[in-house]
Amino acid sequence: MRKSLFYGYIVAAAGFWVWFIAFGITLTFSVFFVPVSTEFHWTRADTALASSLSVMMMGLLALIMGWLTDRLGPRFVVSFFGSFLGIACLLLSRVTELWQFTLCHALVFSIGTSTASVPIMATVSRWFIKRRGFISGLVQSGVGIGGFIIAPVTAWLISAYGWRTAYVVLAVVASVGIIASGLFLRRDPRDMGLLPDAAKVENTLTGKKSVTSQDPALSIRQLIGSNQFWILAGLYFAFGFCRSTFTTHVAPHVQDLGFTLTEAANVLAIINLASIVGRIGMGRAADVMGMRFAMMISYGATVVDMIWGLMTRDLWGLYVYAFIFGFGWGAQAVLRYPATAEVFGLRSAGLMMGILGIFENVAGAGVGVWLAGYVFDMSGNYWPMYWTGLGIAIGAVILASMVKPIPKPLAP
Repeated sequence: MRKSLFYGYIVAAAGFWVWFIAFGITLTFSVFFVPVSTEFHWTRADTALASSLSVMMMGLLALIMGWLTDRLGPRFVVSFFGSFLGIACLLLSRVTELWQFTLCHALVFSIGTSTASVPIMATVSRWFIKRRGFISGLVQSGVGIGGFIIAPVTAWLISAYGWRTAYVVLAVVASVGIIASGLFLRRDPRDMGLLPDAAKVENTLTGKKSVTSQDPALSIRQLIGSNQFWILAGLYFAFGFCRSTFTTHVAPHVQDLGFTLTEAANVLAIINLASIVGRIGMGRAADVMGMRFAMMISYGATVVDMIWGLMTRDLWGLYVYAFIFGFGWGAQAVLRYPATAEVFGLRSAGLMMGILGIFENVAGAGVGVWLAGYVFDMSGNYWPMYWTGLGIAIGAVILASMVKPIPKPLAP
C-alpha cells in the first residue's frame, strides 16, 4: 500500500498560509500610509501611532494566544481569533476619524495577527523535531511571499479603485483564507496517534538525547537575571526596532524621494522576497557555521543596509537597499527562535520567547514606528532614523558575538 502523507506537512502548509495572509496584509500598512493620511490630513506621527499600538498589542496578545493554544488547540484559536483580521480590514474601509483608524489597528487588527506567531510556531514545533529549523523557515517564508504578492496587488487596488475598496478585498481574503487554514491545524501529533517527524518512538525526545535532560536546571528568575537574557533582549529589541520601523515607513520614504506608489510597493515587495532568502538560507547555514556567527552576519547585513540607505537616492539603489534589508530581516526573524532555545534550553523556551517578545514588539517595534513618524514631522525626512538604526544594528552585531548557551549547573 502507498504510504500516506504525514499530517505534519499539512499542518506546516496551513501555517504557511496563515503567515502568508496575516503578515502579508500587515505589511500593507506602509502602502496605505500616504493615501489615507493625505486624504484626512493626518500627520505622519499620528498615522504611525496606529501601527505602533498594533505591534505592541500583538506582542502582549501573543502570550495570551499561546496560553489559549495549549488549552483550546490551534484550530479554534487561529480560526476564531484570526477572523478578527478580516473584521478589522472591513472596519478600516469605513473609517472617517483618526481615533477609529487607531482603535481598529490597536485592538481588532492586533487580535487577528497575534494568532499567526506563537500559536502557529508552537504547533509546528510539536510536529517536527529533527527538521524543526528548516520547516519553521519554510512556514515563516509565508510572510515574505505574502508581502511580495499582496503589497503590489494592494497598491494596484488603491490606484484603480481607492483605498476603501482595497481594504474590503483584503477583508474577504483574510476571512476566508485564515479560517480555512486554521481548520487544518492540529495541536499535537499524538492526538492523532502519530509522532513528530513521522518517526518511531526511539527517534523522538524519549531517546537518549532527551532535550529536557540537557536544559539548565534554573528557575525563570535565574534565567532572567543572567547576562545572556539581557543580551538576547537587546537582540530582540534591535530586530523589532529595525524591522517594523523601516518596513512601515519605507513606502512613504520612497514616495518622498519622488517615486510613485507602485514603485514604493515594489520596493516593499523586494524586501519581502529577499526575506525568504534570509529565512531559509540562514536558517540552514546556522546548522553549519553555528548560531552565533549566523546572527552576526544577519545583523551585519542591517549595518550595511543602513549605510546604503543613507547614501542612495535612485530607484535601483532603493531596490538594492530593499534586498539587503529583507535578507537581514528574514535571517534575524528565524534565528532568534532557535538562538533562544539554544541559550535557555527547550524547557522554558516558549515562555522566554514570549517575555523577550515584549522587548521586540513593545520597546523596539512599537516605539520605533511612532518615533519615525514624529521625527519626520519635526525634520521633514527620515535620515535621523537611519542613523539611529545604524547605531542599533552595530550594537546588535556586538551582542550577537556574545551569545552562548547557559551552562547546566553541576549536581550537588
